[in-house]
Amino acid sequence: MRIHSNSFQHRQRLPAEFAAGQPSGDGYGFAPNRNPHLSWDEVPQGARSFVLLCIDPDVPTVAEMVGRSDVQIPLHQVRADFVHWAVADIAADVREIAAGSCSDGVVAHGKHDPSGPRGARQGINDYTGWFAGDPDMAGDWYGYDGPFPPPNDLRLHRYFFRVFALDVERLPLDKRFTAADVFNAMHGHVLGQASIYGTYSLNPAVQG
Repeated sequence: MRIHSNSFQHRQRLPAEFAAGQPSGDGYGFAPNRNPHLSWDEVPQGARSFVLLCIDPDVPTVAEMVGRSDVQIPLHQVRADFVHWAVADIAADVREIAAGSCSDGVVAHGKHDPSGPRGARQGINDYTGWFAGDPDMAGDWYGYDGPFPPPNDLRLHRYFFRVFALDVERLPLDKRFTAADVFNAMHGHVLGQASIYGTYSLNPAVQG
């Protein structure tokens, strides 16, 4: 399988259009938060549905350091995954997702019924947990919400878009599913997969 995007180049910076955060005035604020264009081909024979995930594996694990102006998060800090998008049951004949067709703007408390490719169901992303203690933003964040890495992080974050071709039409998932649920449900059903990643940082000291 192959996956491609007209919105960004593989291993290059994502435009702020497809991020959730960007520089704003003397600080940082919300960005357009549009999902990028994605397309895939060379699909294995027998594929009955697709799964799409977007995961940042470079998220710092010491929450107390995030966003502080008096410290930089070091490169060597242990990192964890942050899920930005989990989509299951994409119809077998879908090969493309248009830019902005599934997300266009940040929605306080999360999008409850985001649009998506035909047949698809979209799970919650990890902004659900991140904003859990914020009364202005807390809620179930379904669908795509883009990058907003800590402005004081010295690591260039990578955002992996992964598509999986499955031999089943529908996965056994609850309505409020996560990427971990998708991984468990599709175990033993993957016929092929492909990935592409873009990078993003809000730290002016970070190059690349």
